[in-house]
Amino acid sequence: MVEWKKMLFCVICFVVVMLMPIEWIPLAGINIVQQRLLAIFVLAALLWVLEPIPVFATSLLIISLLLTLISNQGLAPAISAIQQQDPALLLHYKSIFAAFSSPIIILFLGGFALAVAATKYELDINLARVLLKPFGTQPKFVMLGLMLITAVFSMFMSNTATTVMMLAILAPVLSGLPDEDPGVRGLVLAVPVAANVGGIGTPIGTPPNAIALQYLVGEHSVSFGTWMAFAIPFVIVMLAFAWVLLQKLFPTQSAEVKVNIDSKFRRSPQAWIVYITFATTILLWLTTKLHGMNAYVVAILPLTVFTMTRIITKEDLKKFNWDVIWLVAGGIAIGAALENTGLASSLAHSVDYSVMTVFWIIVSLAILCWMMANFMSNTATANLLMPIAAAMATTLSASGQLEDVRLLLIIVAMSASMGMVLPVSTPPNALAYASGKISNGDMAKVGIIVSSLGILILLVVAKLML
Repeated sequence: MVEWKKMLFCVICFVVVMLMPIEWIPLAGINIVQQRLLAIFVLAALLWVLEPIPVFATSLLIISLLLTLISNQGLAPAISAIQQQDPALLLHYKSIFAAFSSPIIILFLGGFALAVAATKYELDINLARVLLKPFGTQPKFVMLGLMLITAVFSMFMSNTATTVMMLAILAPVLSGLPDEDPGVRGLVLAVPVAANVGGIGTPIGTPPNAIALQYLVGEHSVSFGTWMAFAIPFVIVMLAFAWVLLQKLFPTQSAEVKVNIDSKFRRSPQAWIVYITFATTILLWLTTKLHGMNAYVVAILPLTVFTMTRIITKEDLKKFNWDVIWLVAGGIAIGAALENTGLASSLAHSVDYSVMTVFWIIVSLAILCWMMANFMSNTATANLLMPIAAAMATTLSASGQLEDVRLLLIIVAMSASMGMVLPVSTPPNALAYASGKISNGDMAKVGIIVSSLGILILLVVAKLML
């Protein structure tokens, strides 16, 4: 009954935003499509947070509402009002369905292929044995090792690809713990947290960093070493805090974590194909600048090799987490709709920065960036807000109010990476949720606490440096 009450509340909020007079919405120049999308966005946010229905079902509902209410092939009575106002406002239905074939979806499928093949041929057990052995068997140190390895890899390769690899390594570790042990949830959550935070450490670790660098040119350019000198201390503090927090929230009931130390690498031809393909994929992810293929293109290669060599069969394909594919597709669809309709831009420009001091401009941009990144791609969020931040920084620098424009842009870029509250917030979050070991509530609890501290630290640093 409680779930029905939550659902009813969500629906009422949706209807209220959908039907309220458009002039009541405090966004300049908003149109009917943007109003309907805002209603869908509010519904999605409430459903993802309150979870009266499964999160993947929310994603399918989002796509259905986008198609029926604001697409050019939507329900006739629903779109007639839009056609009378301006038919060009309608989204093309193919652009919404494209969420199911996004490069990110292919990245997930490639990741699932690596995970299934690694488990089938015990590569994950052996990797866990090799990489985690130096950290001993105490759960807290195993978690520390897991987070450090994940964070370091995420600094130099896609954090999604890193998460795929680390969850594969974690699987045999979890098999040695009872499912009801809270420590299992802590270990699983440690991977996406470390992946999200670790990517901040280098200019190439996450797309928002690279986007910021596009605006940091000439006398304001930032070298690789300078970025790391600023970001690595932040990453270390965040990882240390997250490590302690996860142990407090999810204390393990086990005295030690044992991995099957006696396991040996298999020597069969198919096992060698798995080893070589796994290593080649990781190497290609690490050396994108050398060969030109991005993480999404590389991800389809293991899927192709494993299916061609029958390492992954039809039965193995059924083991893929298809509910996560739907979950991610919904996040992609609403993120693209926010961008294509101009609603995201309207939200970004809804704050009047001209009446604020430099510090409060940084505060508002950081918080707005964090909030938007929780519900849409942090890359899309950075693309939307970075031009605003760059323009503000240039204006403030010219007037003598801001000594170094790099501060503002780097803070905004890092704030985008703090969007880690929901399964749809980042691919690492979605992959961890796909393990089935954690709930939406577990992720939200950790995400809110960790990201809030991260934003607070960034703002304190900004205040001290102004």
